[in-house]
Amino acid sequence: MDVIRRHVVVHGQVQGIGFRFSARVEAQRLGVSGWVRNRSDGAVEAEIEGEPQAIDAMLGWFDEGPPGASVTTMSASDLDPTGEHGFRVTY
Repeated sequence: MDVIRRHVVVHGQVQGIGFRFSARVEAQRLGVSGWVRNRSDGAVEAEIEGEPQAIDAMLGWFDEGPPGASVTTMSASDLDPTGEHGFRVTY
């Protein structure tokens, strides 16, 4: 089984609308591991790890966000997998 990891940064109206907690629900649904947090510049940042199809689906979710979000840009870059399990909201 191939596992990949991505670093994600999402800009727009993405704080104060439940973005991180919705991301955790979606990650758990897809079987994706990692973490998500708010940044001081108003963006949301995450690292996600899992099978390529699940990561593609999660990236698509980040590009749209939950109801109430208005994503203006989303960028993703490759990272080395860490073997992390579970998905958490960090502060």
